[in-house]
Amino acid sequence: MTAPTDRDIVANAPQRTAVQAAPRRGWTWRRRSAIPGFGLTMGVTLAILSCIVLIPLSAVILRSAGQGPADFLSAAFSERAFTAYRLSFGAALVAALINGLFGLPTAWAMVRYQFPGKAAVNAIIDLPFALPTAVAGIALASLYAENGWVGGLLAPLGVKVAYTPLGVIIALTFIGLPFVVRTLEPVMRDLSHDVEEAAASLGASRLDTILRVIMPSLAPAWVTGFAMAFARGVGEYGSVIFIAGNMPYKSEIAPLLIIIELEQYDYAGAAAIAVVMLLVSFAMLFVINAIQAYARRFA
Repeated sequence: MTAPTDRDIVANAPQRTAVQAAPRRGWTWRRRSAIPGFGLTMGVTLAILSCIVLIPLSAVILRSAGQGPADFLSAAFSERAFTAYRLSFGAALVAALINGLFGLPTAWAMVRYQFPGKAAVNAIIDLPFALPTAVAGIALASLYAENGWVGGLLAPLGVKVAYTPLGVIIALTFIGLPFVVRTLEPVMRDLSHDVEEAAASLGASRLDTILRVIMPSLAPAWVTGFAMAFARGVGEYGSVIFIAGNMPYKSEIAPLLIIIELEQYDYAGAAAIAVVMLLVSFAMLFVINAIQAYARRFA
C-alpha cells in the first residue's frame, strides 16, 4: 500500500463553502451563547427597567413639568428645600466616607483572620439589611438620646447626638456599612497571599505593600461600595426621621420634606423637590462611576 501523495491529500480535504469562507459581517460584537439571543434578552431587560425605573421616574418629571418655571423654581429652590438638600446629600457623603474608612479594615478582618465570634460579627454586619428601618431609627434615637446609654455619656461632654444633624450621620452610617463590607469581601478573597509575600521579598515595607499592591486592586470595589452606601443614604427615610428631630432649617431631610408636601396636597411641589434630588443623584453617581472606570483602567 503506497503512501498518499500531496495531490491525494488536497483532493480528499473537505472543501470550505462560500458561506464558511466569507468573513462575518455586521454585529461582530455579538457572542454566541447557550441562553436566548441578544434580541430577546435585551427586550426583557428594557421592559423590566421601563416598568420599574423609567416609567415612574418619567411620571415624576412630567408631574413637575405641569407647573410653570416660576412655580417650579419657587418649590424646588426655596430656602427650606436648600437646607434639606444640604443635610441629605452632605450627611450621606460623610456617612459613606466613614463607612469607606472603617469598612475596609472590617472586610479585611472578616476575610483574612479567624477569631472567636466571627459568625456573630458576620451576622451583625448584615443586620441593617434585615432590620426594618423604622426599628433601627427608634433604637438609635433611644440609644443616643440624652437619657440613653450612649447619649447619657456624651451629654456631660456637651455632645448632643439625637435630634441633630449628627444623629442623621450616625443613622446613615448604620445602614450603609454592609454595602462597603460586602462589596470588598469577594475582591479580598481573590487577592492572593503570594502577592503580598512577593512584595515583602522584594523589600517593600508593610505600608508600601498596602498602598502600592493591595489598595490598587481594591480601589474599584471600594468606590463601588462607597457609591452604593452614598446612594442608599440619600434616599433613606425610616431610620432617620426618628433620630433627626425633623426641625425645619436644621434637621429636616429632603425625603421628609417631600412627604410633608404630599400631606399638604402640593403634589407639584413634591415632584419638583424629587426632580432636583433625582438630577443631583444622577450627576454624583455619574462622577463616581467615572472615577471607578478610571481606577479599573489605570490602577
